[in-house]
Amino acid sequence: MSATFDRPSPPPRSATRATSPRPGSGFRPDVEGLRALAVVAVLLYHAGVPWASGGYVGVDVFLVISGFLITRMLLRELEDTGTIAVGTFYARRIRRLLPSAVTVLLVVAALSAVLMPSVERLKVARDVIASGFYVVNWRLATQAVDYFEVGLSGSPVQHFWSLAVEEQFYLVWPALLLGAAWLVLRRGRGRRAADSTRARSTRLRPALVAALGAVTVLSFAYGVYATLERPDVAYFSTLVRGWELGVGGLVALLLARAPSGEDRALPRPALGLAAVLGWAGVAAIVWAVLALNDTTAFPGVAALAPVLGSAAVIVAGAISTSVGPMGLLSRSGTRYVGRISYSLYLWHWPLLVFAGLAFGTLNVWAGLAVVLFSAVPAIACFHWVEEPFRRGRVFPPTPKPSYLLGGASTVTAACAGLLVLALTPVAQTAPMKDVTGQPELKQGHDIQRVAHAVRPNPADAGEDRSRMYDDGCLVPKAKDRSPDCVYGDPSSDTTVVLFGDSHAMQWFPALDRVAKQRHWRLVGLTKSGCPAADATVYLSSTRGAYTNCDSWRDATLDRITEQEKPDLVVIGGLATYRTAGPQGGQMSAEASHQKLVAGYERTVERLRESGARVELVHDTPRPGDVRECVAQHLKKLKECAAPVEKATGYDPIMPQVAAGRQGVQVIDPTPELCRDDECPAVIGNALVYRNSNHLTATFVQTMTPWLERQLPQHLGDHRASSSASS
Repeated sequence: MSATFDRPSPPPRSATRATSPRPGSGFRPDVEGLRALAVVAVLLYHAGVPWASGGYVGVDVFLVISGFLITRMLLRELEDTGTIAVGTFYARRIRRLLPSAVTVLLVVAALSAVLMPSVERLKVARDVIASGFYVVNWRLATQAVDYFEVGLSGSPVQHFWSLAVEEQFYLVWPALLLGAAWLVLRRGRGRRAADSTRARSTRLRPALVAALGAVTVLSFAYGVYATLERPDVAYFSTLVRGWELGVGGLVALLLARAPSGEDRALPRPALGLAAVLGWAGVAAIVWAVLALNDTTAFPGVAALAPVLGSAAVIVAGAISTSVGPMGLLSRSGTRYVGRISYSLYLWHWPLLVFAGLAFGTLNVWAGLAVVLFSAVPAIACFHWVEEPFRRGRVFPPTPKPSYLLGGASTVTAACAGLLVLALTPVAQTAPMKDVTGQPELKQGHDIQRVAHAVRPNPADAGEDRSRMYDDGCLVPKAKDRSPDCVYGDPSSDTTVVLFGDSHAMQWFPALDRVAKQRHWRLVGLTKSGCPAADATVYLSSTRGAYTNCDSWRDATLDRITEQEKPDLVVIGGLATYRTAGPQGGQMSAEASHQKLVAGYERTVERLRESGARVELVHDTPRPGDVRECVAQHLKKLKECAAPVEKATGYDPIMPQVAAGRQGVQVIDPTPELCRDDECPAVIGNALVYRNSNHLTATFVQTMTPWLERQLPQHLGDHRASSSASS
């Protein structure tokens, strides 16, 4: 993990019972209690509690606390001695953080080997290795993982991303402090030694504020930009999150040598100011927990609320820890939750993931039960692992043994991941020259029953999407505008638009090839979980209307009809969306179907009025997740085929929309994916599905000749004749 949950050593046990710390200790009981507020927010969010839809901001609170505590500690050392014992600093971090972290990673590796299918096991093993080296945030960022999308289907060590962010930041922060100090103090040589500490403090703080302030402002500005452009990547980025740690560091610099809320006679106005500031800070954090959700563009401007709220509480506690919310945060029960927050954070998420794997989708009460149960291993880990190592009861509290401990912890985590990789059977990846794909099903051959290798490999199929996805042209939930996303022949006068959700985007590999062959300009306009139908869909993750989808669709339709003015619009989409009712609740399946049909009709009519031809792609079969079956049964692929009735057991939408409408055609891929009442998982050595309901980009690419036959040949002529007739 990281310094998110780090804290200065508390005063002796007898002193911790008091509301305020003993004078001079520097211990902040209210900050320990603030950690409790942060971890509870995260736990409620991960448990699926509806009203805690923004509970993920608890991580942002932790980052501010971490920046404050570590900067305060380093600043005091720097002002007192003129330097920082970097070796001792990292030794403390190692003893505090790594033993508990590697314990959780070992448990995750063991449970994944026993409970997870091989395909997911391989991914988790790699995540464990990345977590052991504190780079898992970059692994998630490069995979463009949508933190809000994956839910409990995510990696059981996905939460290590925040720990990686902090450790990377603290590789830089001590060096930045030392560099600024060196530049300032070298000018003060020759001053009297008796004045060195005070003079050093006076000269250092403005320079450090300027240095950290510059880093904070630059990180925030980049974070706002990155969140708007690629929120799935920005969420995990150290460069984006650095400003939150920086805000905590700036608070530490501004409060340097403050009495830290110690018992003393304070005027009533000062106590009133502390109470108002403290309550305002708590209100900002609570507002973020209640008001933000999975569709919020985060961590851009929206992160200001929890970050500045946390800073306000810390500043208020420097005045007094006994008034306003600081008194509540300083109570022994609250502080104990804050004290074990590191262990709670480490343990709760893996248990939720494995519980979901064992019992299926968890409702709110089941999620809360798992979160409460996670306190058992968390408390045990705190008392039997975290504290003994941290206080030097197991390893001597000196740098060299601590470094040995750190090296051993990292190697142990890496070996655990490598062992899982070594013990997991892996299917062979077929070279592209051996992949024939969809045409194989139409050449009179039997459905493929045996394969020596397939492409993509089942273990990597989830990432087998397309260039369009990699370019950010499947707009995530938090965004409501598409980038340019121009492909094919960009200079062509003939424009084709691919419009819809991820079920539309999956046709891009074939459509892009057709566009290049026919010299069409192809524009890809798709958004995650958002159909082209003019109907508000229900978003299960927020338990409400998907309003960002409506905003994106309106803006996209304006772009299509007024800016792109295409000759052809190809629309695809999931057929089983649930729509939102007038009050935002979920409508029935039948009512949702009717609303989607009507919504598609309105969309198609608007596109037809612009003169564009419309092709509606019927939704693909959904056989379930076949990856594990294929990985285990390459010699018995028939076991992985799904009956057509099961795979297509949903009410079709596109034929109803197209019925009786001139210039609107339906493309049905089902006959190209199924034969003899079966929908095979592998065709021509190509793995057909990358998950339960999306085709792999590799397989779609082999469907290019088929798709080319479905599309009109002379689009320019069609628009001209359409305009003339109107």
